[in-house]
Amino acid sequence: MNTIYNPNPNEWGNILKRPTSTFDDVEETVKGIFKEVQQKGDQALFKYTSLFDGVTLESLEVTSEEIEQASNRISDELKQAICLAKNNIEKFHNSQKTSRLEVETTEGVLCWQEKRPIQKVGLYIPGGSAPLFSTVLMLAVPAKIAGCKEIILCTPPDKNGTINPAILFTAQLCGVNKIYKIGGIQAIAAMTLGTQSISKVYKIFGPGNQFVTIAKQYASQLGVAIDMPAGPSELLIYADETAIPSFVASDLLSQAEHGKDSQVILVTTSKKMLLEVEKEVENQLQVLPRKEIATIAIQNSKLLFVETDEEALALINEYGPEHFIICAKNEAYFVNNIENAGSIFIGNYTPESAGDYASGTNHTLPTNGYSKSYSGVNLDSFLKAMTFQKISEKGILNIGNAIEQMAEAEGLQAHKNAVTLRLNQLK
Repeated sequence: MNTIYNPNPNEWGNILKRPTSTFDDVEETVKGIFKEVQQKGDQALFKYTSLFDGVTLESLEVTSEEIEQASNRISDELKQAICLAKNNIEKFHNSQKTSRLEVETTEGVLCWQEKRPIQKVGLYIPGGSAPLFSTVLMLAVPAKIAGCKEIILCTPPDKNGTINPAILFTAQLCGVNKIYKIGGIQAIAAMTLGTQSISKVYKIFGPGNQFVTIAKQYASQLGVAIDMPAGPSELLIYADETAIPSFVASDLLSQAEHGKDSQVILVTTSKKMLLEVEKEVENQLQVLPRKEIATIAIQNSKLLFVETDEEALALINEYGPEHFIICAKNEAYFVNNIENAGSIFIGNYTPESAGDYASGTNHTLPTNGYSKSYSGVNLDSFLKAMTFQKISEKGILNIGNAIEQMAEAEGLQAHKNAVTLRLNQLK
């Protein structure tokens, strides 16, 4: 890891730069695949699945037999763990339900807001070397609670043309049965444009690599909403002398093993802590099965020493981490003043892994500094807020003249007339 002492605030931008590609780097690839999917539909999906995933498929959709068989291919212990996590995630997201909000703004003018589900949503579940069945829970559970009518799930197949059984079991447990063996840019293109097999959706959810992230951003230019820009994983930990170095190192490595383009950062006011964490990272790294991946990610990562909590917090807010762990004596200061972070984990016994799996919060979070303006996935992500108003005769008399005056001042005579005609009828 790169160790930096007392970085100058003028250099924070360069120091905190993410190891990710820009849209320009892969723009032509993304647009080319989208164009081919638009023109050739399923044929293009089969082509790119063969090219990128190394498998020739006969069908894109997962069969009911495959879903049923998946349950027999995972242990009872894993099933119980998934069910526990699902229960906690349901509890947390059910608590986010809100009732109709109603107010009489003026006598006779009744306004209210109601939330309605997005009808068609697409869930992207990363596969590859780390099939994220936990992401199925994070997306399908709130989609079901919200009442989305059509839920499509896309995930890349392995070299045998199959989907990880834990993904299929979890999808079935959550009530999702439209599952397709497609990954990467082509999956996002299919859900954006629609093909012979796959319906076009109204909003796409789910994390992915840089190509998936940029494909989602391009999809948003074509009229399909996305949850947020959610690319390579990242974690920032603030740890002072009260932290436990082995715990801190384990959390850093838990994110580093996600992918070669992941980034982890330690910010500390303790030089002793910095050195101890650095040693622990090196020791724990040696025994990881995904050592090669984590090693490359660690090369993109930083150990930063600053003098004060205030300077640490300013740096953290500038970075805007996806995940933020606080292990500090002055815990309340960071909790109360953090402004930019996707999800926050507090104390020595709150590992980031808890949020990834089973505490109940959602792990689909904004990366690359987007926590400055985006929220993580929550129940409202799957809902639309619609406003209603009903005005009585008394109500239009009370606000009619104000509407007329404002419409006339803007030069919109028809707007004024729509009110004047009603007022004249009531005189």
